[in-house]
Formats: sequence, C-alpha cells, structure tokens
Amino acid sequence: MQIELKVPEVGESITEVEIGGWLKSKGEAVSRDEPLVTLESEKATVELPAPDSGTLSGLLKQKGDTAKVGEVIGYLEKDGQKDASPKVPEPKAAEPKPVAQADAGRAEPRVMPAAQIALEEHGLRPGQVKGTGPGGRIQKEDVLRYIEEPAAEAAKPPADAPAATEASVTLPSSGRQEEVVPMSRLRRTVAERLVQAQNAAALLTTFNELDMTGIVALRKEYGEAFQQKYQVKLGFMSFFVKACIDALKQFPALNAEVREANIVYHNYYDLGVAVGGGKGLVVPVLRNAERMSFAEVELAIADFARRAKDNKLKLNELQGGTFTISNGGVYGSLLSTPIVNPPQSGILGLHAIQDRPVARGGNVVIRPMMYVALTYDHRLVDGREAVSFLKRVKEVIENPARMLMEI
Repeated sequence: MQIELKVPEVGESITEVEIGGWLKSKGEAVSRDEPLVTLESEKATVELPAPDSGTLSGLLKQKGDTAKVGEVIGYLEKDGQKDASPKVPEPKAAEPKPVAQADAGRAEPRVMPAAQIALEEHGLRPGQVKGTGPGGRIQKEDVLRYIEEPAAEAAKPPADAPAATEASVTLPSSGRQEEVVPMSRLRRTVAERLVQAQNAAALLTTFNELDMTGIVALRKEYGEAFQQKYQVKLGFMSFFVKACIDALKQFPALNAEVREANIVYHNYYDLGVAVGGGKGLVVPVLRNAERMSFAEVELAIADFARRAKDNKLKLNELQGGTFTISNGGVYGSLLSTPIVNPPQSGILGLHAIQDRPVARGGNVVIRPMMYVALTYDHRLVDGREAVSFLKRVKEVIENPARMLMEI
C-alpha cells in the first residue's frame, strides 16, 4: 500500500516550508518513526518521520524546493503490501538529466553519512555517483572523485592538439573563485526580521561594565558541589537570568511589547536565551523563568544547547519570549550592540570577561570585568528606565546575595 508523505503543520501562521534534504534515498527501507526528510520553516528545522515501516518509493520534492503545508512530497510503500492502484507519476523537472533516466529503473545505492553531506553540498544525487564501498555503498571519496573527474577531463588537451612548445605558456588561473549558495528559509526569515526590527522600532543601546569578582568566587567555591548534586556545571547564565528577572520586575516596560496602539505588559517572564545551533544562533525560551531554580535554569540551557546542535529543538520552544539574553562572550566578543527580537522591547548582550585594571578604594586593582549592552525599543522604554535597568543588573551581579535577599 502506498502512503503519501505530506508536509505537516509546523507552526502557527506557517504555510510553506523548504525541503532541507532527504535523509533516506529512494528505494531505501525505513522503519516506523525514522526521520525521512528535514523541513525548514521560517522558525526552525524539523524532521518528518516515517508514518510506517516500508520502502521510500517516490521523491516529489528535492533539496531547496518549497512545499505548502499538506502537500505531498513523496511516497512510502508499506511493508508486505503492494498498491493495486496505479501510482501517481512523479513530476518532471525542467529537463530530466540522462543520469536520472538511467537510474529510474533501480533503487539508488546506500550512502554513507559523510558522502550524503558532500552530495548535498554539490547538488548531486546518489544515482550519479558510483560507490566503491562494501556492497556498492557510496563513500565521501567516491563523491570527491566524481567531482574532480570533469575538471581533469577538461584539463586534458585534445587528441589533435599540437605539442606544447617553449613559446606556448599556460597562464595559471587567478584563483578568484566565487560560490553562490541560496539562503536557507531560516536565514532569510532571520534577515527579514532583523531589518523589520530596525525599520519598525526605535532602537537604542546603552552600556555598562560589571565586576564579576563575586560571581567568579561563588562558582569557584560551590561549582564542584553544584555539579555533583545536579549533574550540570554552574554557569554564568543562571546568574544573569535571575538578575534580569529582578530588574524586569522593577522596570516592566522592558518586559512589554507594542501591540497596535497599545502597550501589553507581561506579568510572567519567558526569557529567550541565544544558543549556538547547527545552522546558526537560535533562541529557545525559558518559560516562567521566575519559578526556576539555578539548577533548573542550567539544566534547561544545557539541554537547549545540546538539541540545538542536532536541530532537534521543537517549534514551540522557539516561539514567544518576553525578553532575550544573548552571550556573545562565548565567541570572544568584547562589545556589541544586539538587535531586539520583535515584538520584544529589550535584549541584554553579554560579552567576554577580561582582567582589567580598575580603581577600588583609591587603588588600582585587577578585576575580571565584563561589558554589557542593553538594546531597547525607545517607543515604550525611556532612556532613564533603560539605564536604571542595566544599573540594577550590575548591582545584583556584583552583589549576588541580593538575589537571595531580594533587596
């Protein structure tokens, strides 16, 4: 029995997706719930699992193609059952290549993971490359060999070409090559929203610097016990989550948004935390962060980071958020101006910690210092509120006991 593979609902207001790449080849056996293809929406990358065990019998869409929600993108032949009705023919490309016609009558060979990546990078299909691995499997070396062969053939002189003489000199190529790569749907959406944020909001950034001595001492004193008890490291982010919640309670405009002609104040704190993902930075959200302990914050962030690298984050984990924290310091950034994630009204940018000379009690001492930047929407946040918010974060971070005493 032939099962249609349709694009599922992948999020509110999302009507179409982009095919990120098939994880299985045509003719390959698959198990129930095994990922078949990645689908890129404007918010995240998700995987379409196999609805049943069987054989992937048809691919209607290829990497880079767009498909609407509910559209059929392929077929699965269920195990042990053949479809008596005629199969729907796959749509033809603009001009089918001879290689594709030659491969139409047989199943494509198995592809090793590294080879699959190389195939996708160069826009090739498994049927175009001859595998030399066990059982005819395609290895990365086979793909590279296939790519290099046309260049080698082109470099050979024609059979009737005259022999080279001392006067005939071949000029070396300049090496000024270009590579054109289409933007992914996720990257296009990020670009559009960043431009939208700058065009629609009145963004302004204010800066301060924090003395991290107190936090560094706490982590040194309690870090090992914390990790033994909760199986996660005590990082800096949990301190900043707590400090931001403290400051947001005092300056609620930074936890609000402009909605048409109204200001919507959120009486909850859903903090977005930027983490590095497989395809760039993503911002999963800590829901009701005000109710979370230090350990819960660290465990949640560690889980987000782990799943972001594998593109395993769920769409609902990336939606919403009332305020964002972005830590560019993990990449070595000393100072930057983060951009607000609309419709939020504020984002706190953290940076690298560096030992710097500072004045304390009339003496010059060396302290671990960090620059912080707050970008805010001036339409509903005044400069006084923004500066006071950042000052409050500074007070709490430099005196961590305030987090417990709530003073």
